[in-house]
Amino acid sequence: MNTVIIFALLLALMLTGMPISISLGLTVLSFLFFLTEVPVEAVALKLFTGIEKFEIMAIPFFILAGNFLTHGGVARRMIKFATSMVGHFHGGLGLGGVLACALFAAVSGSSPATVVAIGSILMPAMLKAGFPNRFGAGVITTSGALGILIPPSIVMVMYSVSTNTSVGALFMAGVVPGLLLAFLLGLTTWYRAWKNNYPRQPKASWIERLKAFRESVWGLLLIVVVMGGIYTGIFTPTEAAAMSAVYAFFVAVFVYKDMGMKDVPRVLLSSANMSAMLLYIITNAVLFSFLMTHENIPQEMANWMIGTGVGVIGFLIIANILLLLAGNFMEPSSIVLILAPILFPIAMKLGIDPVHFGIIMVVNMEVGMCHPPVGLNLYVASGITKMGITELTIAVWPWLLTMLGFLILVTYWPTLTLWLPRTIGMIS
Repeated sequence: MNTVIIFALLLALMLTGMPISISLGLTVLSFLFFLTEVPVEAVALKLFTGIEKFEIMAIPFFILAGNFLTHGGVARRMIKFATSMVGHFHGGLGLGGVLACALFAAVSGSSPATVVAIGSILMPAMLKAGFPNRFGAGVITTSGALGILIPPSIVMVMYSVSTNTSVGALFMAGVVPGLLLAFLLGLTTWYRAWKNNYPRQPKASWIERLKAFRESVWGLLLIVVVMGGIYTGIFTPTEAAAMSAVYAFFVAVFVYKDMGMKDVPRVLLSSANMSAMLLYIITNAVLFSFLMTHENIPQEMANWMIGTGVGVIGFLIIANILLLLAGNFMEPSSIVLILAPILFPIAMKLGIDPVHFGIIMVVNMEVGMCHPPVGLNLYVASGITKMGITELTIAVWPWLLTMLGFLILVTYWPTLTLWLPRTIGMIS
């Protein structure tokens, strides 16, 4: 009965248009004060200990690094390098966009930041070259979603906080699926460009490619700093996030000089605003998770589901449908923080690897960011392309179908996810 009351109250508050974080907080407070006997002191203690996690510190640092890179000319140089490598194929600028999104994803950790950084530069260039608006919008909206799968990823950090799974193992597990998805999105882009005979760029010489690489190398080195530091054990993921913020500041201000010291306070304030919003969501989600654990809801649901004999394949189908449906109403941070504490205990009882399940959740979040009504990438891309959400939804469908096919592959082929972290000894 308590389960029904909790979720009915949460859904009712969300349907009023109230932000997810406030809906969570009010649900928890209403239940605690009127329907249960939990001491307020225990709630306060849980709230403090729940957000007192070293891993959470990675979130503001990765946001700060992404903002320095977005404002610091790194994206422009990555696009130039990407198009010099693949621009001579059919739909060359589109393929360059996919590759540039993959590269920028590996330094920013955020999908919206990737869409803004790459899309705001590449979309005008694609229109000028004669590409239809819908084609460019489809490429950028979906390829930008790589920002949460290719490490570092803020969503992976949130999953780690919710489930106590290793952030480093999650980052390494995202590498191979991230590269494969980038390849599949590129293949879809090439096929549509070939089918419709979209423009190609003149083939760049190796000297031009080398020059483009030299110009972008300072940004690309951030990938080595973060992933190399975690892999070799020099940094924890949180320390790597702090290093990436310092490195991004140094590159943007002193190497590329696209930002002056006078611009730094604006970037710091923007990063602080975004971090505060995410940390507020985390705070309320910690309380919600505490409430559900206290009422024994995840354990009861796990026992019920196992009792029905649903099995691993059936559970993964249910989990994917639930996560895709949640993507219709919530953004990724909220979905992970609300549903991970519910689904994770069931996954563990069924023997599903926690790292593999984390990547399944992240890929679901990617799909959710690219479809209406609340797909975050759609709204960001809408601002860049000046297209309506309905038109954008039509534009992204070929790439969205590719992502759904990829979701099935990731879900039922765990080796794709677990091979790299197992090879380097991060998981057994």
